[in-house]
Amino acid sequence: MALLKRRPFISGKCECKFDWVRKGLAVILNKRTMKKLVLTMLFGLIALAGYSQVRWDVQLGMNFSNMTKADDAKMLPGFKVGLGMDYAFTDVWSLKSGLMFESKGYKLDEEKARPIYMQIPVMAAWKANITDDIKFVVNAGPYFAVGLGGKYKEGNSDIKLFSSDGMNMKRFDLGIQWGIGVELSERYIVNFTGENGFISPFDFPSGYNGDKPKNMTFTIGVGYIF
Repeated sequence: MALLKRRPFISGKCECKFDWVRKGLAVILNKRTMKKLVLTMLFGLIALAGYSQVRWDVQLGMNFSNMTKADDAKMLPGFKVGLGMDYAFTDVWSLKSGLMFESKGYKLDEEKARPIYMQIPVMAAWKANITDDIKFVVNAGPYFAVGLGGKYKEGNSDIKLFSSDGMNMKRFDLGIQWGIGVELSERYIVNFTGENGFISPFDFPSGYNGDKPKNMTFTIGVGYIF
């Protein structure tokens, strides 16, 4: 299989001047380290569950995903669903996190790659009252993700994305997530979020110095606070 043809990278371009930062992160955050980080964050969420400052919500959204630095790739619609957490420090500042399951990927001609990730964001959130019942919210921070599965569809063929006998994509992802939205009557959430990955999910041939595509996702979502 000519797997490289299924990877929307653009050869012959120079790397971004910030790629040395991303390379360093990729080395530091190897598989073992990422597993520890994800497990630590999961236990942290569980530990916070009993605090009175913690508020929980369920979220559902529609994703629009693509790869950065990939001129031929097209946006692919998907889903996002999960449990969110809001730990209030003050009436204005809070910590937002949660456990999300979402699809990412891209479309290349008639072929589609749709990886499914379990993702944990850790974001600082700033809130401002618009009216007594409406709050404007801005949040930003890193996310940590683990690939659970997914397939690359080419005609009638399904190729596993994270399998060694498939596309062998990297299972762990790290990036930044940001968003804006509103909270209505302290019960409902409407938001728009964006995600940009720092680590390319693909392995490239030795000596390759071109651009390395990374995950990019935009989400329109709603939530219910309980």
